[in-house]
Amino acid sequence: MSESSDDTLIDEIRAGYAFDGPALTFGAAVADGTAHPDAVVRIPLSAMNRHGLVAGATGTGKTKTLQLMAEQLLAQGVPVFLADVKGDLSGMASPGTPNDRITARSQDVGLEWSPTAYPVEFYSLGGQGKGVPVRAAVSTFGPTLLAKVLGLNATQESSLGLVFHYADKHGYYLDTIADLRAVVQHLTSSEGKADLKELGGLSSATAGVILRELIAFSDQGADAFFGLPEFDTSHLLKTAEDGRGLCSMLELPAVQDRPQLFSTFLMWLLADLFHDLPEVGDADRPKLVFFFDEAHLLFADASKDFLAAISQTVRLIRSKGVGVFFVTQSPKDVPADVLGQLGNRVQHALRAFTPDDAAALKAAVKTYPHTAYDLEELLTTLGTGEAVVTVLSEKGAPTPVAWTRMRAPESLMAPSPDAVVDAAVAASPLLGEYGQPVERDSALEMLGRAADERVAAEEAASAAEEKAKADAAAAKEAEKARAAADKAAAKERAAAEKAAASAARRKAAEPGMVEQVVKSSAFRSALRSAGTVIGREITRSLFGTSRRR
Repeated sequence: MSESSDDTLIDEIRAGYAFDGPALTFGAAVADGTAHPDAVVRIPLSAMNRHGLVAGATGTGKTKTLQLMAEQLLAQGVPVFLADVKGDLSGMASPGTPNDRITARSQDVGLEWSPTAYPVEFYSLGGQGKGVPVRAAVSTFGPTLLAKVLGLNATQESSLGLVFHYADKHGYYLDTIADLRAVVQHLTSSEGKADLKELGGLSSATAGVILRELIAFSDQGADAFFGLPEFDTSHLLKTAEDGRGLCSMLELPAVQDRPQLFSTFLMWLLADLFHDLPEVGDADRPKLVFFFDEAHLLFADASKDFLAAISQTVRLIRSKGVGVFFVTQSPKDVPADVLGQLGNRVQHALRAFTPDDAAALKAAVKTYPHTAYDLEELLTTLGTGEAVVTVLSEKGAPTPVAWTRMRAPESLMAPSPDAVVDAAVAASPLLGEYGQPVERDSALEMLGRAADERVAAEEAASAAEEKAKADAAAAKEAEKARAAADKAAAKERAAAEKAAASAARRKAAEPGMVEQVVKSSAFRSALRSAGTVIGREITRSLFGTSRRR
């Protein structure tokens, strides 16, 4: 561009960014490689809830841009949420360290620099790392987000929704992954076949796939992120005692190997805020600005339902006073439906090493308003700490595209010392509330108890059946014994009666005592002797003979 063209461009930028209300300062506009400190590139504070995109290749300065924006929001009393993926942003809790590069940059853009520490509340997913543990119950995390984390397809995601519906209908609390596994295991067991059939849309094969994915998920250590006490996202809206906004920083280095988990967890935080916050319309300042780092992980392999849920949340949460900035390497990482809702753009350098990169560059250029800059060339030659900026003005109109040399953050542009982080965590009033996990009677215990009761009932029924069989056998034996005894008694009575009858017959047949005496031989002998004597006496009497002397 000619010098005249440069002057015209700088005049347009100067006028386009001359806002009346409070604003955040990015830096100074650049033309033909020269920064113009009198052409300050800014973004209105009231436009921060119109969402935005911070993009650029690795090493181009995206993280420092986040830090710069967060510092100025906090200084103006606006709470900020940051996900510290690499551990770099913890430096916000410590004042920056001056050096020659910072001094040179400050002089170049004409903006003062003063080392400043900011109030930071450190959080960690489930206590994995340093910070107050952040947990969510599986039931409130929901099937859509969980399906994204598990890598389920659309059919499996729908089936997972049926499992959640079944658990809710039967009063099974899904607090942990173990609770959800218990419900799926119940549905795939012999006892749960009827319930599985009742669900209709859930096949045993799909239930088996979900169960396997849950087991693998648990094996990766994900159990720590789900459970109670569940984090109350209203804590993210707090300010510090000195009136500055409070930076809620989720420390994620300990879970870098599970990127889909933490990106989806961030989406849960945003969705929970959306659910709880009241409508405020277009406020003069946001209630919270949410920076969504590594956003490409959120959208990769996402189902249509998941993308639709994100798009709806981003579209509607603005009216609740929350601004969302997606941070990623290229605008193509963000779906068109979401990208179209991002009114503010901070684009660091892009690379065009491959045909795909070149196509992405051309697509990115087409999304900017008309400008005198050769954006296709500029976006590949930007230096570290430089960006192409266009934002929404206080009236909602796009500002002129501005090649911007960014000012340096005033907090430490490196991780804070461990002692600083440890002290901040130890002093947190939230540590007592969220520090330790809490267990309650949830699906795992409820189904386990039901299974124990079922086993006990089956054992009792089996014991009762065995007892009934034993009692019946004993009764049968007793009846048999009674019958045998009765038969024996009857036999004995018959024998006795027979013996008595026989005795009676014998008695009736035997002679009496006199008869026995008369019939006896002794009696007959005596009788004969007596007869002889009497006969003699009679004979003597008759014939006059006498006795012998």
